[in-house]
Amino acid sequence: MSMRLVFMGTPDYAVPTLRALADAGHEIVAVYSQPPRPAGRRGLETRPSPVHAAAAELGIEVRTPTSLRGEDEQARFAALEADAAVVVAYGLLLPQAILDAPKHGAWNGHASLLPRWRGAAPIQRAIMAGDGETGVMVMKMDKGLDTGAVALTEKVAIPVDRTAGELHDQLSQLTARLMVEAMARLASDGMLDTVAQPEDGVTYAAKIDKAETRIDFSRPAREVHDHIRGLSPFPGAWFLLSLGGEPERVKVLASSLSAEAPGHAPSGTFIDNHLTIACGEGAIRLERLQKAGGKPLAASDFLRGSAVPAGTVAG
Repeated sequence: MSMRLVFMGTPDYAVPTLRALADAGHEIVAVYSQPPRPAGRRGLETRPSPVHAAAAELGIEVRTPTSLRGEDEQARFAALEADAAVVVAYGLLLPQAILDAPKHGAWNGHASLLPRWRGAAPIQRAIMAGDGETGVMVMKMDKGLDTGAVALTEKVAIPVDRTAGELHDQLSQLTARLMVEAMARLASDGMLDTVAQPEDGVTYAAKIDKAETRIDFSRPAREVHDHIRGLSPFPGAWFLLSLGGEPERVKVLASSLSAEAPGHAPSGTFIDNHLTIACGEGAIRLERLQKAGGKPLAASDFLRGSAVPAGTVAG
């Protein structure tokens, strides 16, 4: 049985869910997404969001309001007479009038095990904190920030070398599958059983700030490694490297924990010729790097163009 759905989402993460719902036979009466943003260095052109582009390809009406607080915009939404709204990484707060308009409410696919990592950057924060597990939850939305009661949950392990980009892709597909299941149950039974989130264990996944992307090698090796992989590929953790000239900013897109003991080398010092660097405790090896304006390179390729001898200190 199909339903009339409004889909609300913006980034790449949400696209698989939009496509999966369409493939499942639901009537998606409108897609809401963030407005097109400036593209290119000069910002002279605008680019639609990934969800906007996918919806246009599917022939679905796209709406891009900057706010849903106005009565006129809320009336336009209500006039769609949707059975449910599906929300995945939309980026705008939904007023109560929007939440109440669909017959069966609004349902959100969130990439964490709530109440841990409510908010904007749950994937990055889970990795940066060294979590060994995360998952996806489908919840019925209320006016709080990711506080709604949970209907479906699926957990996944986070391997020690998994990057945020890799986990993003895995969870986006899982979100699509769980949301299709949720809408199928809602269409069949007219309801979804939900469980309130526990009051203990609440953490917030604040948006990544550029100020926190610089690598601090004085931290223990595991924390440095988690910081690097949690910010890979975007925005990318970085350090300054000086090889006789002006210091260059170098992003680290992959690293590994090293068994090599740093001895008495100060943190931030390369302890061999293979990009192994001392941390506050232990050491890591830099596996994939990118200079400003350059391409991502494996460590061996990076060293062919820029030898980094033991004793070099990262800034």
